[in-house]
Amino acid sequence: MPTVLDAGSCILRPFRPGDEESVARHANDRRVAIQLRDRFPHPYTIDDAHEWVSAASTLDPVTTFAITLPGDDDETIGGIGLLPGSDIERIAAEVGYWLGVRFWNRGLTTAALRAITAYGFETLALERIFALPFATNVASVRVLEKAGYQREGLLRRSAIKEGVVMDQAVYAKIREYGSTGVREYGSTGVTVA
Repeated sequence: MPTVLDAGSCILRPFRPGDEESVARHANDRRVAIQLRDRFPHPYTIDDAHEWVSAASTLDPVTTFAITLPGDDDETIGGIGLLPGSDIERIAAEVGYWLGVRFWNRGLTTAALRAITAYGFETLALERIFALPFATNVASVRVLEKAGYQREGLLRRSAIKEGVVMDQAVYAKIREYGSTGVREYGSTGVTVA
């Protein structure tokens, strides 16, 4: 049974064959691509979509999800995913997301971010989830803040997009524990109290 996350206003499900056309249609917009890493191409072709869906649909555990609307599971309107760290940083993951322009300003990305954050903490046992939006990407910063992420700092002149050197904001959410599972951090590492 595939992992499906119900975010209320949207559904997150694994990418699957057949998603390529709607992925290419919604991803092929400069307003989307300009805010993302260069590995998200523009123009975004059907071949790009085939390559992405092929790679994303085989992930185990699932860390990348198609964003769909309730009642319309066949149209992928965006994507959201966690990129887990490795070695000593394996308890953290970077989150990234995009949404087709026609679906902006509806709270869908915030809902998707809340859902994948809970999944990351509860299912993947992550301790920290972070994002590095361009400091000028006010919409993404608002999404992160509405989802409970805290600004941790600014990476000055840390990225380049279309020849422009840019700052990246650092936002993160840390896993919270109840009174029976508080973790204390000491000089020797993590201990469970």
